[in-house]
Amino acid sequence: MPQQPIPVSPGTHAELTHTVADADTAAAIGSGDLAVLGTPRLLALAEAATVQALDGLLGPDRTSVGTRVSLEHLLATPVGGTVTVRAEVVYVDGRLVRFAVVAEDAARRLVGRGELTRVVVDRERFLARVPGSGD
Repeated sequence: MPQQPIPVSPGTHAELTHTVADADTAAAIGSGDLAVLGTPRLLALAEAATVQALDGLLGPDRTSVGTRVSLEHLLATPVGGTVTVRAEVVYVDGRLVRFAVVAEDAARRLVGRGELTRVVVDRERFLARVPGSGD
């Protein structure tokens, strides 16, 4: 059964704002020892923005999975600071969706930027191929 085209096009976007908490810091996550937003947490926020951009567009039988990331973390954000992450679709090819991601602090300074790629998959077919999922 052929898959339906995905109803996503360049320009589709989402934005989320997050206040940095102690649990988000490099020290808490183990990616360093400073009490500033950790790079793994910035990446998680960027991925969340890409998921949010696709929310409601794929239907109940499909989802997307992250497959590639390029992220620069350029500016430290302290606990209590806010980060706004915007993910915008810049390229679609079949099931592949590529996003440009930009993160800014409350003063609109560039905290990070990058490119994330997601692939749209059939939920059941994907899970059936996960080792150990059928045991």
